[in-house]
Amino acid sequence: MTSTAEQATGSEQSEPVAGGGGTGGAGTGGTGGSVGAGSGRPVRPGRGARRRSVVASRAPLVLLAPAAILLLALVVYPLVRLVVISFQDYGLRAIFTGEAGFAGVSNYTNVLTDASFWPVILRTVLVTGAMVLGTIVIGMGVAQLLTRLGVGMRTVVSVVLVLAWAMPNVASSLVWQWLFQPFYGVLNWLITQLRVFGDHTQDNWASHPGQAYTIVLTLVIWQAVPFVALTLYAAQSQIAPEYYEAGALDGASTWTMYRAITLPALAPTLLLVSILSVIWDFNVFNQIWLLTRGGPEEATLTLGIWTFVKSFVSNAYGQGAAIAVISTVILGALTSYYIRRLVRSGEEDL
Repeated sequence: MTSTAEQATGSEQSEPVAGGGGTGGAGTGGTGGSVGAGSGRPVRPGRGARRRSVVASRAPLVLLAPAAILLLALVVYPLVRLVVISFQDYGLRAIFTGEAGFAGVSNYTNVLTDASFWPVILRTVLVTGAMVLGTIVIGMGVAQLLTRLGVGMRTVVSVVLVLAWAMPNVASSLVWQWLFQPFYGVLNWLITQLRVFGDHTQDNWASHPGQAYTIVLTLVIWQAVPFVALTLYAAQSQIAPEYYEAGALDGASTWTMYRAITLPALAPTLLLVSILSVIWDFNVFNQIWLLTRGGPEEATLTLGIWTFVKSFVSNAYGQGAAIAVISTVILGALTSYYIRRLVRSGEEDL
């Protein structure tokens, strides 16, 4: 006798498959898994597959959510709040009462018509340019030096650079203040010991505009050079040595190879560190305030210092917020050009 299973198997094998040509249709439906036998319609994925697809599509959002929340809380909300205060009559009374009237554009009008506005703008741009230029030039020199040092000495120099860069700017500003302190400052003592420039033990560097700029610029550049130097060195170490070997065989000098090989390869990295330097140096506050407090006679009064003075010395928080908004707009205009060039250079490299 034939069993029921054998009868079912025999009936399936003897049954022709619609549209499959005997064997081809069944084989296609069995192996592909996407075409139903006899119907030719796609088979819908199961509920488990759909659930996995939804989870996979939402995974990037879940991973980005903590960073987005922090960005909203620490950047977006304060910026929106700053813009709101810039249109309010927000003074010392508003801090205690929590109520501030609408001032319209009067804060911006008072700031733009202030006699200090345009000198402060010009001074901020010039000081930022000097800081960025000094940082990039010295950083390029230190990066080139690192490529010529041995492994041991390069490690020592890199560690020193990292320690200098990691030092908090408030602590380094206080150390700088001690170095240039009159009567017992180390630098004044060293200059006096040279017996060339006379007695400078009582020299107050913060009381002369030129000397005040000297101590501020040297401090900011000293703090910014390590990041630029190490970044440029990392980029320069990725250049294939075959280019330099070919240049040496052609009789090119060191400067020619640096200009024709190194600089074009470093162009995207130079543009990136320049953008970051502009942003950081434009917003310098701690170093200037701790060393000169914007003096002497507002000689080192930049937008950051002026914002602080208007807000927390004059208690005109609305005008201080307006200055901060104007600073943000100027900084965005200064950096947008470099960002477009950076994106364009990245597209050209693809």
